[in-house]
Amino acid sequence: MSLKWVDSLEIALDLMEQHPDVDPQQLHFPQLMQWVLALDRFDDDPNHCGERVLEAIQLAWMDEMD
Repeated sequence: MSLKWVDSLEIALDLMEQHPDVDPQQLHFPQLMQWVLALDRFDDDPNHCGERVLEAIQLAWMDEMD
């Protein structure tokens, strides 16, 4: 199953798996976007990403860490 920008929780879970030692609060959005684009399951247009999308991914990641 490929991931789209709207799949913030699934993206966050994949990022947690690939970057287990990262604190998502310390991550800048350009880096977060690059990591999302590099995910094997991710398949969406980079131009459809904005600050709100990245914020949703970051918040989902932080929620899963708690």
